[in-house]
Amino acid sequence: MKILFDQGTPVPLRKLLPEHSIITAYELGWQRLENGDLIAAAEADGFDIIVTTDQNLKYQQNLQTRSISIMVLSSTSWPRIRENATAIQNALDSLMPSSFIEIEIK
Repeated sequence: MKILFDQGTPVPLRKLLPEHSIITAYELGWQRLENGDLIAAAEADGFDIIVTTDQNLKYQQNLQTRSISIMVLSSTSWPRIRENATAIQNALDSLMPSSFIEIEIK
């Protein structure tokens, strides 16, 4: 699965998801793209999913006309995200195209 991490997603999460191809918005020079533009660019570049910590994204975007999926992590805290890596991986494995999922980081 080709995954885009947006600006708030902790990059070390990449190491816990080795079976996926993960690139950051920063690495692509997309760090200044707004939500709709970022989604369009990611979709055009063949990404399957965007992983973000922007909890407002679900209210701003309609995925019905998109093929890309969005996963929102409820925290930017790397220690807390690391503890939830299994839940994140399981959610990625079951995610369908054009879907939205929020992972509650405890």
